[in-house]
Amino acid sequence: MADLSIKTPIAYLKGIGPQKADVINKELQIFTIGDLLEYYPFRYIDRTEFHKIRKLHADMLGAQVLGRLTSLQEVGEKRARRLIGQFRDDTGSIELVWFQSITWLKKSLQVGTAYIAYGKPTEFNGQISITHPEMERYNSQEKKIGNLTMQPVYSSTEKLKKFNLDSKGIQKLQQAALETVYRDLYEPLPSYIVEEQQLLPYPQALLAIHFPQDVQTLQAAIRRLKFEELFFIQLRLLRNKQLNTQKYRGHRFDQVGDKFTTFFNDRLPFPLTNAQKRVVKEIRVDTNTGAQMNRLVQGDVGSGKTVVALMSMLLAIDNGFQACMMAPTEILAQQHFAGISALLGDDIARVKLLTGSTPAKERRIIHQQLEDGTLDILIGTHALIEDKVKFKQIGFVVIDEQHRFGVEQRAKLWRKNTIPPHMLVMTATPIPRTLAMTMYGDLDISVIDELPAGRKPIKTVHFFENQRLRVFGFMREEISKGRQVYVVFPLIKESEKMDLLYLEAGLENLQREFPLPEFKISIVHGKLSVKDKDFEMQRFVKGETQIMVATTVIEVGVNVPNASVMIIENSERFGLSQLHQLRGRVGRGAEQSFCILMSGNKLSKEGRTRLETMVRTSDGFEIAEVDLQLRGPGDISGTQQSGVLEMKIANLAADQAILTEARSRVIEIFKEDPSLTLEKNSLLVHYLAQRNPSISWDKIS
Repeated sequence: MADLSIKTPIAYLKGIGPQKADVINKELQIFTIGDLLEYYPFRYIDRTEFHKIRKLHADMLGAQVLGRLTSLQEVGEKRARRLIGQFRDDTGSIELVWFQSITWLKKSLQVGTAYIAYGKPTEFNGQISITHPEMERYNSQEKKIGNLTMQPVYSSTEKLKKFNLDSKGIQKLQQAALETVYRDLYEPLPSYIVEEQQLLPYPQALLAIHFPQDVQTLQAAIRRLKFEELFFIQLRLLRNKQLNTQKYRGHRFDQVGDKFTTFFNDRLPFPLTNAQKRVVKEIRVDTNTGAQMNRLVQGDVGSGKTVVALMSMLLAIDNGFQACMMAPTEILAQQHFAGISALLGDDIARVKLLTGSTPAKERRIIHQQLEDGTLDILIGTHALIEDKVKFKQIGFVVIDEQHRFGVEQRAKLWRKNTIPPHMLVMTATPIPRTLAMTMYGDLDISVIDELPAGRKPIKTVHFFENQRLRVFGFMREEISKGRQVYVVFPLIKESEKMDLLYLEAGLENLQREFPLPEFKISIVHGKLSVKDKDFEMQRFVKGETQIMVATTVIEVGVNVPNASVMIIENSERFGLSQLHQLRGRVGRGAEQSFCILMSGNKLSKEGRTRLETMVRTSDGFEIAEVDLQLRGPGDISGTQQSGVLEMKIANLAADQAILTEARSRVIEIFKEDPSLTLEKNSLLVHYLAQRNPSISWDKIS
């Protein structure tokens, strides 16, 4: 026992052995004693106080009552058999109900005896009862009254329960682990941080999280462990950022030349917003430092990210470099090419498009022009990262909707020059501040938080299924004005599990209401070939069809200024960020646009919150914050970043204040001691050396 440590495999802990260890490894990804101690309870049962029967209510998660069992009666037969006890204190009485272990309970429970009953109060027909309460006999002679503690509850699985590893079984393991290694637990944080932040020492915090004696100590333990987790994440991210700046030399763009100036003075279709000006300035400063730029630009749909990207690429061209822009879909790449070509005209810069559909002859010309330097800007899809694509001097790379690309795909662009090009990654998915600080903490982040002047806010309304005829009437009105309509469905065909209006049935319904030849409908979904999808999209773009029936494939990359209505079927089934992205497909022209959220009559609390949020606000960042609260951080950005979001105890939705505090403290440390050479920071150096984290997923974002 004495030679066991937190690094010892779990199989060697008393009471486990190889078989149990194997199931713990597979079910919980716990491999060492240290992993076990970091497997924290997900909630606690509060047994620190007694409640009077008169004060019990159904909203309580659990309640402990001291009273007397006044009667016990078995009722019903076979499967309907149950045991009902009357339980009374000095304020009233309630029913205790058991459906299992009835024979044993009848023998062990004694009428007229005082007990401590614990369970979840429920209400039926105005009466409060507790089903399957825990019963503990009360002994008035003992000084200790019951189990007055916060009882931890651990997540378990069916396979674990077969080995007696339910919540109580896991708690026994935690006790064995702490008894074994408690004396050898060391403090990972420098003592000055523990003192400044008034944190519980690590061993005490670990003991209190698994065996809390009172609410105050438990809260102090939770705060300590959350701060530590978030602090070390920020330490790794900011150290990574610092190393990148030192390691990767960047091209210096010290000229603001003719191309940038001509475009700014003569070609801008509208004045830049203050937010766009701020971001352009940040990029200009970054590209003149001599270090490689890695910057994430967040901007809501329609905020003008593309113009910022174009001006940045012109800055590169003015300094003798080439630039490229990579988009996740062919449609989006074509859209960027058409928009940028129209803005630049024929005289400012030479622009070409390279996608999977580019003919071989055109490809050869593009390859040649890239290598001899006569092509300034290349816009395309994954085709840009092919080995055949070689630049004479690539200096600036723009990646649109960056979360759609893998790390290796981005790295291939990064490696197309001996000195890495500056990287500007863009996303139209607003990322909550806390999530951005954690997922992209080693990137510089810019936010375009203004819409161009003259844009009319999209009016968003929520209708139930029984209001569909009103919606059809509104569609006809808008189509009669020459406008176009999107109708988006969550599924392509009927799902047996979900009672959703699926696309095929919805299409039949629409074809009855909007018949040929007066109305024409485009259909787009993920099962269509790229060619067919593009054909249908183009019919809608050209105005040959009035209604586009689609699944969420139109979420990113369709720009039809004439489309003024977005109807989202079964909108309660979509995530908030997806609803916001879909809404952004309209509102691109000068006319008033509308988003209609259709739903069934029965809505969950979460579904109602989502739809109410969409109706209330069009602020993408506010929507992203609500989404984070509802869904948690795991999937909010469209990708799970390796390692960083797999937190043991911190919660980005709930712990924004602690995260901000932890990040600020790390920034101060690096400001005072950039290389962590001071003796007081030796523990931090030890931590970085031990973990050696390979968080490379955003060095080359």
